[in-house]
Amino acid sequence: MSERGRTRERILDAFEAILTTEGERAATLDAVAARAEVSKGGLLYHFASKDALVDGLVERLHALVEQDVGDIRSASSGPIEYLLRTSVSSGTPLERSAMACFALAGAQDERVRAALREMQDAWLAVVRESVPDPVLARVVSLVSDGLYFNSVLREGGGSIGREDLDAIVAYVTGLLDDPQ
Repeated sequence: MSERGRTRERILDAFEAILTTEGERAATLDAVAARAEVSKGGLLYHFASKDALVDGLVERLHALVEQDVGDIRSASSGPIEYLLRTSVSSGTPLERSAMACFALAGAQDERVRAALREMQDAWLAVVRESVPDPVLARVVSLVSDGLYFNSVLREGGGSIGREDLDAIVAYVTGLLDDPQ
């Protein structure tokens, strides 16, 4: 990656960090520039406005979701098991971008809300590729969401130990083998 590309990524990292730790109002151009250790002019060279920063964040989220969907599809353990096991909070770049978007979604930014809906739709589409029953596919998707949100609420994922996760994965994949 070029120096220009690294600087752009560092600015987006700073934007995400401020959004997730301090909130949307704190994510001013000055604050983002300071956190990214670039001048405000340097930030404006890459992102002409806060709207452009939001667009950059949405583009990043789209790229990370696309990569994740590919990983889910190609997982050796199978897409459903992979999805469930990776639904626990782990501080991945995708999770950081999604959390930053959630912070902006609360500010009623429709671009971000659309990107988050598209993320959910992409994951559900992958589940539906493996689970022909639409209700069961939705259940798998909701279990994935529940695993994530439960792990976020419990610092360090404390509520979901390895044994619990193994049991949940076994139960859900068992439902897929015998949906009666």
